[in-house]
Order: sequence, then structure tokens, then C-alpha cells
Amino acid sequence: MEARIRELAHRFGYGEIRTPLFESTDLFVRGVGETTDIVEKEMYTFPDKSERSMTLRPEWTAPVVRAALEHNLFAQGPLRVYYVGPIFRYERPQRGRYRQSHQFGVECFGYAGPEADFEVISLAWELVRSYGIDDAVLNVNSIGDDACRPLFRESLLAHFRPHAAQLSPESQRRLERNPLRVLDSKDERDLALVATAPTIASVLCEDCRAHFSAVTGFLEAAGIPFVLNPQIVRGLDYYTRTVFEITSGALGAQSTVCGGGRYDGLVRSLGGPDVPAVGFALGIERLLMMLDALAREGERPRSGIQAVALGARARATLVPIVAELRRTLAIPTFVDFDERKLLAHLKTADRNGARYALILGDDELTAKTMVLRDLAERSDRSIPLGTGKDVAASLVEMGV
Repeated sequence: MEARIRELAHRFGYGEIRTPLFESTDLFVRGVGETTDIVEKEMYTFPDKSERSMTLRPEWTAPVVRAALEHNLFAQGPLRVYYVGPIFRYERPQRGRYRQSHQFGVECFGYAGPEADFEVISLAWELVRSYGIDDAVLNVNSIGDDACRPLFRESLLAHFRPHAAQLSPESQRRLERNPLRVLDSKDERDLALVATAPTIASVLCEDCRAHFSAVTGFLEAAGIPFVLNPQIVRGLDYYTRTVFEITSGALGAQSTVCGGGRYDGLVRSLGGPDVPAVGFALGIERLLMMLDALAREGERPRSGIQAVALGARARATLVPIVAELRRTLAIPTFVDFDERKLLAHLKTADRNGARYALILGDDELTAKTMVLRDLAERSDRSIPLGTGKDVAASLVEMGV
């Protein structure tokens, strides 16, 4: 998965960035927001030997901005970066989420226009789509900016305050501090009120409305299906305008695999220049678990060759052939060097998900041939036994 991520990011023109596993706690308080769950409940925070408060990285965006400011990267113009690595959350582990988990994400700095929003969304969608998650849904929304969001905040307060006693304790706590976060609640006690809450569409200023219309227009032009979802708000304070999530039902309730949006004010809030930005983060463990769940529903696609040696002579002949196949072919070549019967080798091929078995035994050595068995179609073909290059050429010619 990480190899696919890096190849995809490279195609979109993004370079990798790595930041330390820990940062000053103040970075996350200022960048992520004091009222967010991350800062209030989910950070691993500790004093170092100089009594400075340090925090294990709970998310990547604020550290990436800190690094870019420290090394003056914004002075070079627009910046496109991606990251792959661990984050740490001190929270009750749930399905697809661990106290140390891993994220892939991208950050696109320097472009205020909707084209950048579309670029980031399409990168995330391309990754999810490439794995054939048929029920994946792209949810998009706009949460406005400093000009129109205060009006939305007041309309939410007017809606929720008369019914505050009916809300969950968590939403009651959020209501006065950040009522948009109530929309993000998954608590059964909140769902009815959330469903009837006002949407921001009625108060969006003209600039935000035009920006969001352009984003959805680009998605339509590119043939990327999406759903307008007014309840998508994201959980971090730094988001503005476009927000989005990609969801799937593969894991039931824990359905969000990717989330992101625009955050034009974050760089300025951390002491930097006025740099617009948009990005997303994707949970790698969550996506892997979705793929595992989907694989159990249908047969996992097979790929690669299981090289099978029956006997010591065959094994000695096969070793240099395997080396050449690994140099030449783009698919994986598996091999088991233990002395086993053919059935045991074929069971290993099934565990590896190999499409083909390349079989060499005493009979094949005598006949100077090898057997290529298609494990999906259950058919055998004979190929000449020669050098590794000869065997590789034969496989390529046969479309393996």
C-alpha cells in the first residue's frame, strides 16, 4: 500500500516530507484548537528534562506547517507535499484505530482557488478507487469562512439551545464552545436534532458559494461521483470552506477512511504568512481493514508466480531462474525452499495469492520442460527449460 501511495503522489507531483514524532504541545493547541477532542482528550503529552511540554504527533498538518515555516519553504512558492507515517492518540482504541496508527496525507500550499481543492480530492479518490471499493462514497460540504461562519454558528445555537437537555453530555459540552462539532456527533441521542439542524447553504457568502460551486463543477467534469452532505464539518478547528470525507460500509459504523478540506488560516495562526492550503489524511490501518473485509466477501485477486521445486536437483536449477524472474517480471515471484510434496507447495501458493505455479521436478528435468499451472483457471501449459532469461521470455510471451 505504501508503494502504491508513493507512486500515486509522485504522479500528482507531490514530494515526501517527514517531521519528528514529537513537537511542542503548544503547536497543537494553537494549530488544532483547544476545544477539539485531540487536544482535550487524545494527546500523549509529557514534560521533557527541561520541563518543556512535548506531545507525540497526533496529526500531521500542524507539524508540516511548522517545518515549512522553520525551513522557509513557503518563500519558494506553492508547495505540494505528502507524508506516510505514525500518529499517536491517547484514546479508547476502536476498530481500525490504534494508539499508534499510520496515516497517509497530502498538503497543497499556495493556491486559494478551487482547482487545488479538486486536485486534493481527486488524489484521495484515485487511491480508494484503485482498490475497487465499490461502495465508497465521496461526501462534500462547505463550512464557509470567517465572513459567513459566525452566522451559521448563531443559527445552530438557536436550533440546539432549546433542546440542550436532550443532547448527549459530549454535545452539551461542545454546544457553547463550538456548535459545529455537534453536527459531527454519532451519538444516537443527538441524531434526530442533527438531522433537523439548519445547513450552512442558507448563509454562505457569495465568495464561498462560488468557490464551492466551482469545486463540485470540477468533480462533475472529471466524472467523480459525490454526495452533498451538510453534516460533514471535520473535527479540527483549522478547516474553512471545502470539507470532504470518503466513506465505505465495509466496516459498519466506523466508515470514514479519509477526510480533509481547506484550511487557509492555519499558516497565519502559527506565525507565518498568509498562505492558503488544502489537504487530507487517510488512515492506513482503516483502509487495510476495509480491504480485508471486502476480500472475505469475494475471492482476492491473484497475482504473481509460485516457483515450485520438487527435489534437490530441481531446487538447484530453479534458484537462478527465480533470481532472473525477480529481475525481469513486474509481478512477485514466490518460492519455498523446503522439501515438500506438490500439494503442500500449491497450498503455499494459495496463501500467497499467486496466480501461477511454475513447477519443476525430476520428470520435467528429464524432458527439459517446466509446467506453468494457472491456479485461477486450473489449466497447465508446458514451457521449455532454459536459462532464467529464456524462461522469463517465455512467460512474457504467454502473457504472464
